[in-house]
Amino acid sequence: LFGHPADGTSAIDFEKTPAVPPLGHVVACRITSEDANDGFKPTCGLIDELSFRSTPEVWGYFSVKSGGGIHEFSDSQFGHLFARGETREAAVRAMVVALKETKIRGEIRTNVDYAVDMLQTPDFLGNTIHTGWLDSRIAAQVRAEKPKWWLAVVAGGGPRAPRG
Repeated sequence: LFGHPADGTSAIDFEKTPAVPPLGHVVACRITSEDANDGFKPTCGLIDELSFRSTPEVWGYFSVKSGGGIHEFSDSQFGHLFARGETREAAVRAMVVALKETKIRGEIRTNVDYAVDMLQTPDFLGNTIHTGWLDSRIAAQVRAEKPKWWLAVVAGGGPRAPRG
C-alpha cells in the first residue's frame, strides 16, 4: 500500500509517505448453501459435484469438495471467489463468467444463479447501489430464473445442416 516490501523491516511514516494508487479492481462473491428463491434459507446435504477452475483473472477457495457436504449446523458460506480486472466492468465480467462456469450439483441450493443475475443488473453495473439495495431486492422477492429445460430441446432439435 505504501510501496514498501511486505517483508521489509523499515518503519513507515504514514503521515508523510504517499500511498501507492490501487491497480485495477476486484469483485468478490461469497458462495453459500442458501436458497435465494426462498428468502436465502440455508440448505444442507451432499455435494455430488463441485467444479471451479481458477484463471489469471479469477481465483477462489471452497471448504468442501465433490463427495462432501454441508452440515445442517455449519455456516452456509462454503466458498469465496475473487475476480480482478483493469476496470470495474472487466472485473464484473470475469466474475460472471467464473460463476457461470462453476458447477455445484447435489442436495444443496446455492446463491450462484442469484449472484450472476444480480451482477448483471443495471443498478449494479451502473454502480448506483447502496447499503439497502440488496435488502430491497430480497423484499421484492427478485428471483434468478434458469432457462426452461425444453428450450435446449427446441434449440438443439430445430436447426439442421443441409445435406451435401
